[in-house]
Amino acid sequence: MRSEDISHWGYDVERGTDKQHRELSDPKTVAAKYIAAYRALPLKRTRQIWALRREFARSLEDAPPEFVLEVARALFYDYDNPGHASSLLMFHQETLGTLGEDEIEEFGGGINSRSAADAFARRLSGPAWLKGQISDAQIHRWARSDDRWWRRAALVSTVALNVRSQGGYGDVRRTLEVCRLLVDDRDDVVVNALSWALCELVVHDPDAVRAFLHEYEDTLAARLKREVRNKLTTGLENKCG
Repeated sequence: MRSEDISHWGYDVERGTDKQHRELSDPKTVAAKYIAAYRALPLKRTRQIWALRREFARSLEDAPPEFVLEVARALFYDYDNPGHASSLLMFHQETLGTLGEDEIEEFGGGINSRSAADAFARRLSGPAWLKGQISDAQIHRWARSDDRWWRRAALVSTVALNVRSQGGYGDVRRTLEVCRLLVDDRDDVVVNALSWALCELVVHDPDAVRAFLHEYEDTLAARLKREVRNKLTTGLENKCG
């Protein structure tokens, strides 16, 4: 799908002599048009879905953040689709950069699966934390939650601190603080995320990860220790989490 095919999803610019300002469409209408285009996709494969999401965000690249935020909210609430909402915010960096703790947490409401928790943490909370829009205290509160998915989201949020391709610079202190809060957790989805968090940190400070494994040798799950040590030894990307 070409950008010009979906330019109407965004807003129209009136260029007459009486008005030079942009007249915004209704955010709910924009969201509805996008959902219609999504439903009309002949193939709902990952490549096609992400191409559509990128084009949609591009069609709104000149829209003000407050408008894009309302479009994302319409996708999230009216269509119960956090995946589309979070991808729009991820691609529309100007809008993402304006969000505070309350708005970020709003888009994590109702996470109830591994994929939903990971999408929220990778696209929104992790990048926001990296840029200082979320405090350490907020992430730690999620790590102490009774909800397994919020605990997983806290750990997966550390990934953004350590993935170089996304701007991560290697934050040993903040990563291990979250890991320590969940070192005793035996929920499989949390153990899996803890392994992932430690493996991403290996690239930046393998000695710190080795020290963490040694400190909690008698506490950590056997599978986690095996995965992380394999990462330390081989450096293979697909052996954790």
